[in-house]
Amino acid sequence: MTSRILSLHEAILKFGRAHRGDQRVVFTNGCFDLLHPGHIQTLEAARALGDSLIVGINSDASVRELKGDGRPVVCEQERAEILAALECVDAVVIFNDLTPRETIAALLPDVLVKGGDWADDQIIGREEVEAAGGRVASVPVVPFYSTTAILQSIRNLPPAPVTEC
Repeated sequence: MTSRILSLHEAILKFGRAHRGDQRVVFTNGCFDLLHPGHIQTLEAARALGDSLIVGINSDASVRELKGDGRPVVCEQERAEILAALECVDAVVIFNDLTPRETIAALLPDVLVKGGDWADDQIIGREEVEAAGGRVASVPVVPFYSTTAILQSIRNLPPAPVTEC
């Protein structure tokens, strides 16, 4: 699976405009801290829009800056491994910036996918992708799934009783 976890340079060599031929490359990104069914459905919808799906994930440092202390729960390498194991994901690229703009500009995917909760004018990378002839697609957000809500539920659980082994 780790062969699907690529540096940006490796991703460009495999999926960049000069190397993809007639293959339609799709890109989406996120923190993917605690993978849940909403993530899976979004990734599958994104993959259906092309021949290959590249998933950009925020590094641990950028997740911490975006989400605050205590995040991420799962470290970047483990998040990347989990995503790379999904059949719908062809490659995972970890990026250190707060946004994926540089990664998107370097890869110039044919389709940039974000969840429907993002306003069109707020989608990072839109300008770069459209200027290169690509398009931006919005996929519906799957209701009732949220990493933040999952973490809140976990934090509100009563402590487990201590038992002897």
